[in-house]
Amino acid sequence: MVPNKVHLVGSIGLDTVADVFRTVGKLLGRRLKRVPDGEPGGRRLWISWQAPLLRANPFLKVDPDVGRRPTTGFPLFCLADGVSPDEVRFGELGYAREARASYLDFVAARERGELPAQVRFQVCLPTPMAVIYAYCPGKDLLNIEPAYERAMLAEVDAICNAIPHEDLCIQWDVCHEMLMWDGQYQGFPRVGTSAAEIMARFARLCKPIPEDVELGFHLCYGDFEARHFVEPRDAARMVDLANALVRALECPIAYVHMPVPMARSDDAYFQPLQNLKLPPDTELYLGLVHAADGARGTEQRIAAASKYVEDFGIAAECGMARARRPELVMQMLEVHAQVTQEPPA
Repeated sequence: MVPNKVHLVGSIGLDTVADVFRTVGKLLGRRLKRVPDGEPGGRRLWISWQAPLLRANPFLKVDPDVGRRPTTGFPLFCLADGVSPDEVRFGELGYAREARASYLDFVAARERGELPAQVRFQVCLPTPMAVIYAYCPGKDLLNIEPAYERAMLAEVDAICNAIPHEDLCIQWDVCHEMLMWDGQYQGFPRVGTSAAEIMARFARLCKPIPEDVELGFHLCYGDFEARHFVEPRDAARMVDLANALVRALECPIAYVHMPVPMARSDDAYFQPLQNLKLPPDTELYLGLVHAADGARGTEQRIAAASKYVEDFGIAAECGMARARRPELVMQMLEVHAQVTQEPPA
């Protein structure tokens, strides 16, 4: 099998949005059904750019009872003195404002012919659980999360109002929920983490997204210093979560992305994909591109996966920006092109 679809997970690690559109359009062309803006600047480290927003919120304070976030060194937060849970609110989170600006660059690049005519603009959003469980893990976690969720839903509404639906794809970055679902990693607070509670969150997050806006899911095991928090034993827990999303959500799902560790080209890793029950119109992307073993290793993983799933596109296992210089990013993008073929025009 030679795949003809490529997915870019989110962060790309080039200097500007214009660099991203120009580069990926030239290298990957019609292999791309969607293209993100590459998350430059403060968004390069995923949710890290939300830490100053939390620090500036008058309803929160630095939590004196917990340490700093181990992956970034940023402070952690709780309710400010005298604040009740029903008072907590957030204003703009910044995602919609960034998306509106990058969409202008997207349209300009498409008009210049640097991007395929039918490609959509992909906006990648962390789930509220990702931000709040990372930065507010203490006694007030469940008091802060609902307010942040409301703010994130307002961001979704603003994005959908600003960008034509036929041009738009919204991707939820599902990291903390994936790690909780997997069960190996024990570094998160163990409240509000049951399967039923996780699915209820997804139902709330996805319900307001219009049906003519594409919806995708990036299942993630983390990418701190370009490494997973824990390695998946195999694809089974990702398959289980993907199937649960299909059952729980009323809206169509355009695609699901699943990571593949570099060391795994064995049957045992991919065999659970036989149990994947995605609807016919939902695409599967496997994150099996790694720079360290290039096209040859990627082709081995493609061959192994092909035994258990007939049709899939390829991707990196996570965003490409963290801990990676532009020359390494270019090497990874070139691997995507080398192991795939463009679909017919």
